Amino acid sequence: MSGNGWEWCSDWYSSDYYKNSPQNNPQGPSNGSGRVHRGGSWLNYPEFCRVANRIYGHPGHRFSNLGFRLARNL
Repeated sequence: MSGNGWEWCSDWYSSDYYKNSPQNNPQGPSNGSGRVHRGGSWLNYPEFCRVANRIYGHPGHRFSNLGFRLARNL
């Protein structure tokens, strides 16, 4: 699903979080000033369009290539 639009995630952004996080099911930092945007969009170069790609996103920013995905446990 990568490449259609950046996904706005509820995880707080930290540039070095994954250097010291658990390998299984990392929960993300407990606080921060920005949220994670994942996946890249049709406006980006192909190397940005992958799920592992994550960038800082200010919580108040809006873009035509940024969205979110609803999920729930079954």
